[in-house]
Amino acid sequence: MTGERDLGALLHGLQPQRHPYEYVFTTVTGAVPPGVHPVVMVAEPEGTTLVVMRAEADAAGLPYDFVAAWITLRVHSALDAVGLTAAVSGALADVGISCNVVAGYFHDHLFVGCADADQAMAVLAGLSTATRPINA
Repeated sequence: MTGERDLGALLHGLQPQRHPYEYVFTTVTGAVPPGVHPVVMVAEPEGTTLVVMRAEADAAGLPYDFVAAWITLRVHSALDAVGLTAAVSGALADVGISCNVVAGYFHDHLFVGCADADQAMAVLAGLSTATRPINA
């Protein structure tokens, strides 16, 4: 099943969904600690980055600096779609919101500071409303 490639259709169909809980970025050099269930893992030479619920990181004694809200763009974007990340991160940057983007097979996932989550959701809703698919 291939995802959407048309940027207008992608933006119009964003359907941002905020997940409950707070999430943090942390890193480990060995195995994932017991009781920690990453929603994202990235292997780097310096260690493995984990994005986990803050409560799990706290319980495991994992250090972190950035506490984030997790927003999923429910539109099924193709992995080779052009411009979605730039449009979304640009719209958030225009209002001073930092955004970490992770692409999954079906959806894109945004991690924004918890204090910015409500404003980010409003920006994304506005971006979706202001955009029409090319074939509409």
